[in-house]
Amino acid sequence: MEKLSSPKKTIEVIQKYNFDFQKKFGQNFLIDGRVLDKIIDAAEISKEDFVLEIGPGIGTMTQYLAENAREVLAVEIDKNLIPILEDTLSEYENVSILNEDILKVDIGKIAKERNGGRPIKVVANLPYYITTPIIMGLFESHVPIASITVMVQKEVADRMQAGPGTKDYGALSLAVQYYAKPYIVANVPPNCFMPRPKVGSAVIRLAKYQQPKIEVSNEKLMFQLIRASFNQRRKTLQNGIKNFSELNFSKEQVAEALEQMEVSASVRGEALTLEQFAHLSNLLDR
Repeated sequence: MEKLSSPKKTIEVIQKYNFDFQKKFGQNFLIDGRVLDKIIDAAEISKEDFVLEIGPGIGTMTQYLAENAREVLAVEIDKNLIPILEDTLSEYENVSILNEDILKVDIGKIAKERNGGRPIKVVANLPYYITTPIIMGLFESHVPIASITVMVQKEVADRMQAGPGTKDYGALSLAVQYYAKPYIVANVPPNCFMPRPKVGSAVIRLAKYQQPKIEVSNEKLMFQLIRASFNQRRKTLQNGIKNFSELNFSKEQVAEALEQMEVSASVRGEALTLEQFAHLSNLLDR
């Protein structure tokens, strides 16, 4: 069977079903087998794995996953793609398709029923407009996940991996790095997709920490402090926190905590490491 990763085969399927690309779902189908091989390798898919695929499109990556995994559940929001997936994946007995919005799926229940509660692997070619809510939703729900290997906009991948003091460093960098170790696998140019996106993409692997490597007494407070610090990037950390509506700390309280940390009172959020944000949160959470 000819793989869907061939541009010719993708065009055939699209024409056969008279499929119209939906801008609202950010649909860009991969048409490069080498990139798909890199994704499978990076995700370290084996015959023991249960894989959750988000946004299978016409099933291009699903075919590769099915050949390497024990079982694949492909979650697709666009009902117009369901008959196409049922056709393109008909030869694979270890694939099931769920027509649902991933943000509304009980992934914990799926992991329990399909994988005995053991950590699952998530693989996806994510629409750019919803990348962050999906990834943060997976982390914050605390469902058992071994790793998340995703195709995202290159700029977003750079932000996930960025460190303190760089222009890309921000709330997303800190949130991702609290939960997982990010590693950019490959940069992917627009000509690897149909239709071509206007920007470059990247495959990033997020190896989830099974235990948080940073100890923090109040996770919610730490993330509020992080958001406050990057809400107005040019402001000092003290002013950012004082002006943030969800928090109720005075400049004096923040200054006192920073002094205990031996950090300058005029520091900006982008200069603090994740460990320092956790320390600040622990000092203020009293």
